[in-house]
Amino acid sequence: MKISKRSVFLVSLLASLTLASVAMADEHSYTSSATDPAWKAECASCHLAYPPQLLPASSWRELMSGLDKHFGTDASLDSQTAVRIATFLEKNAGRDRGSSRMPILRITETRWFLHEHDEVSGRTWKNPKVKSASNCAACHAGAEQGDFNEHRIRIPK
Repeated sequence: MKISKRSVFLVSLLASLTLASVAMADEHSYTSSATDPAWKAECASCHLAYPPQLLPASSWRELMSGLDKHFGTDASLDSQTAVRIATFLEKNAGRDRGSSRMPILRITETRWFLHEHDEVSGRTWKNPKVKSASNCAACHAGAEQGDFNEHRIRIPK
């Protein structure tokens, strides 16, 4: 069977367009489906249960080892629950991009977060309906479900 140059070109073009659309979708939307009942119950009792992919495993290890001083609060857990949540977070963690020797503990300080939010003004972060960069649900209506698609953002006025 002889394959024409045109067929090879069309297949190559289709493959390139498919890869480009997947890359663009990945770049402009973020959805997390990883879940664990203990993680959801414990973490979401105080704040959004941040998707594990937002930090690398080294950061989650550091965070989970210091729950007694978790950003100024004692968020200690019984050892069985702590191990379960730590295992879940590390198993579903994001890539370690090696940008720092020390683990980054605040998602809002990661290079990815800063890049994705570089157009957000300081005024927006200070809006009483937003309060801080860590309040994802203020602008991302689907944050509780792990949906951070930028096409569904609604910045409070």
